[in-house]
Amino acid sequence: MIRELSDAERRDWLRLARTENVGPVTFDQLIQRHADAGAALAALPELARRGGRMGGLRITTPDEADKELADGDRLGARLIASCEPDFPQALAALDPPPPLIWTRGRVELLHKPSVAIVGARVASAAGQRFARGLAAELGQAGLVVVSGMARGIDGAAHEAALATGTAAVLGGGVDDVYPAEHAGLYARIVREGCVVSESEPGRTAVARDFPRRNRIISGLSQAVVVVEAELRSGSLITARLAAEQGREVLAVPGSPLDPRAKGCNDLIRQGAALCEGAEDVLRALEGLRGFREPDRRYAADPGPPPDDGLRDRVAALLSPTPVSRDEIVRAVGAPAPAVFAALVELSLAGRAELQPGGMVAAG
Repeated sequence: MIRELSDAERRDWLRLARTENVGPVTFDQLIQRHADAGAALAALPELARRGGRMGGLRITTPDEADKELADGDRLGARLIASCEPDFPQALAALDPPPPLIWTRGRVELLHKPSVAIVGARVASAAGQRFARGLAAELGQAGLVVVSGMARGIDGAAHEAALATGTAAVLGGGVDDVYPAEHAGLYARIVREGCVVSESEPGRTAVARDFPRRNRIISGLSQAVVVVEAELRSGSLITARLAAEQGREVLAVPGSPLDPRAKGCNDLIRQGAALCEGAEDVLRALEGLRGFREPDRRYAADPGPPPDDGLRDRVAALLSPTPVSRDEIVRAVGAPAPAVFAALVELSLAGRAELQPGGMVAAG
């Protein structure tokens, strides 16, 4: 399914990805079932109606998609769909991948082996020194350093890896410079590295954007190293996502008297590899092979829709607690494709939330 999109197909891909209630899982299911974004867009109103939606579904218009594309062009940014050859292989291997990414800078860096270095925003001087040294050594070993351009550990890692290759993943658009004091760092990354975002240009990041940002940070990387993190830290979310994605997770140990070490020490207690320097990261990466894209089967014909009885049985099994889609299939006792189709309809109606990792909860 790897192919270049035409301009019209790319606009349809963008419209589908930006449509209300269409997250990465729903997008992936729609493309698998309808084979292309245009056919999926045409099917959306009926799918949402069957799922129980009372009002109309908010579908991104062609004009809105054209505006986003024009905004990206003005920045010199590039939109890459997950089906295209230049989409990073590491992200394409996620199940599901983000439908698209915006990039500024050296896109070729996203195809090289990468390691994420993340940690506390209010980092200690020692932690920042360690992050700089680790990033520089990993860069010299031929690895691209990925991080989130936040204060503290992220900024230190980016600075040290500029000469060898670094990628910054943003929660807002590819032009959303945050914090403001990183404006100079951002400009250098655009020139010498690569900036990546799943969000539309011009978007200012809000809290709900950062888990998606963290998923891309770990998804681009073969390993994630956490340098400093408190127990309730976004860096620990990145580490959890990395483990779910089959990436290596390493943590730098610290003093039990420093709250910024508690998250890292807890990761090590849970089985993360201990990191005292670049040699530990390189050892963890030994023997790792390239990423393999999941086997997705694209239907030429979506087939008959699930009946009302099946859809109602599936909806009745959902709760706020996420469960595996396979558990729903077993509980319903119906073929998996029919159950997945019912879940897509329910998600478009806002009655189900399809989550990465094969989980589903009530919407």
